[in-house]
Amino acid sequence: MSSLASEDMVRFGSPLLSEPGARVSSTIVLPIHTDEHVVGVRKLVREQALALKLSLVDQTKLVTAASELARNTIKYGGGGMVQAQMLDSGLRQGVRLVFADDGPGIADIDQALRDGFTSGGGMGLGLGGAKRLVDEFAIDSRSGEGTAVAIVKWKK
Repeated sequence: MSSLASEDMVRFGSPLLSEPGARVSSTIVLPIHTDEHVVGVRKLVREQALALKLSLVDQTKLVTAASELARNTIKYGGGGMVQAQMLDSGLRQGVRLVFADDGPGIADIDQALRDGFTSGGGMGLGLGGAKRLVDEFAIDSRSGEGTAVAIVKWKK
């Protein structure tokens, strides 16, 4: 998969897009604007989960969370990008994904994380469900600037 040039990244300069505390062995940036891009994100995440030798259950959890967040990036953020990183903390290895957009932002993050809440007519399990599927979850959203969601799945 090819990575994007820096000018193609979202303008929303969330600190979540900066490097994490763990050592990063690789970074790939992909656009998220179409359903084909969502398929590409799922493929990349599956490949990274396999390379890390995550269990089948953890692979499925990570790909499911990534798919939901990629779709949210299109539906609510008007499209954006994902930054995928392979991590090594010295004690463990993991996959970190940051989904970012320049959309309107999330007015009430606590409400958006609550099961059953939806602003788009769905089941309202998206953000909260994604959070439950991963080991680490962080969100940075600013009204009128955009949203970034970072997730990490560690190899157990």
